[in-house]
Amino acid sequence: MKRLGIIGGGQLGKMTILEARKMDIHTCVLTSEYPSPASEIANEYVVGSLYDTEKIKEVAAKCDVLTYEIEHINVEVLKELEEQGKKIFPSSKVIELIQDKSKQKELLDREGIPTSKWKRITEENIEELVEEFGLPVVQKSCKGGYDGRGVFILKDREDVEKIIGGDTFFEEFVECEMEIAVMVARNSQGQMNTYPVVEMVFDDRTNICDTVIAPARISREQSEKATELARRCVEALDGVGIFGVEMFLTKDGEILINEVAPRPHNSGHYTIEACKTSQYEQFIRAVMNYKLGSTDLLSPSCMINILGEDGYTGKVKVTGLEDMMMVDSAYLHIYGKKDTEPFRKMGHITTLDNTQEGALSKALEARECLKVISENS
Repeated sequence: MKRLGIIGGGQLGKMTILEARKMDIHTCVLTSEYPSPASEIANEYVVGSLYDTEKIKEVAAKCDVLTYEIEHINVEVLKELEEQGKKIFPSSKVIELIQDKSKQKELLDREGIPTSKWKRITEENIEELVEEFGLPVVQKSCKGGYDGRGVFILKDREDVEKIIGGDTFFEEFVECEMEIAVMVARNSQGQMNTYPVVEMVFDDRTNICDTVIAPARISREQSEKATELARRCVEALDGVGIFGVEMFLTKDGEILINEVAPRPHNSGHYTIEACKTSQYEQFIRAVMNYKLGSTDLLSPSCMINILGEDGYTGKVKVTGLEDMMMVDSAYLHIYGKKDTEPFRKMGHITTLDNTQEGALSKALEARECLKVISENS
């Protein structure tokens, strides 16, 4: 029996384990919370910090291949384990680079892959950079940001006084036609498969990716260009696993790389129902060095996130489930998190239809029915 270790106990781990069970792959997760979405269905679990050297080694000792479902983990112990012969995918080199968004930018620049203009911020050059970039401008933390955290948009002079502390950089504010993404899978043999280009809609309140429409409503030429750039990113990383490559499609029709995630990604949830091979099965195929599966799209699709309702914190209560189930070709995924808080990702809904517009309409209708609040409300 093959054995897979996963650092991280969240929903991405859970959906990966559901696919691993179909292949009779034994799974062990390191989870910082217990119970967690992944720990409840894994064969084994270890509770501890994702930076705890000994806990990571404990999981590694139980598996043939070690991977992760979140970037914010201890890289130094991964390097040590690789030196001892442990198979870790994506590699410590990949995640070390991905953990620092400024290093991602440097790699893209070195490889001649188009990305938005950027510069590191110091105490001495803030005013100079504000003048150079103009307002609005995007400030990003080099490390630690995700789901909208670690990103601040300076819209006027007053915002200059509110900038994020720590190691950060300014990034040109791109006038976007839309944000798009491509999931790319690559195994150790170098086989690479790409999923259709999707469009992403973000929640203005949180900067969290809210809705994903597949395929993206763009031209064939733009789709081919986005796919080519996504492949170049993964080749530049020499990555093994599955990668979410986020991009900007500018008002001028240019495509710029935004960020790369070295794991299953929110923009790939739709693949569970809408593609021949889900991103989670593909993730396992890639890290276990199996032949990759077909990424063909079976139907236009929309994925929409279920977030914790604003104003509710505490034990989870889901309302409107029966009404949501009345929506045709709507598929519900509740992650199993025990506590909710405003805008926390609690699940998602995927819908299928003959057109993107039809799928989007169904998704909006389904989500309107379903609410995640707290038991004490």
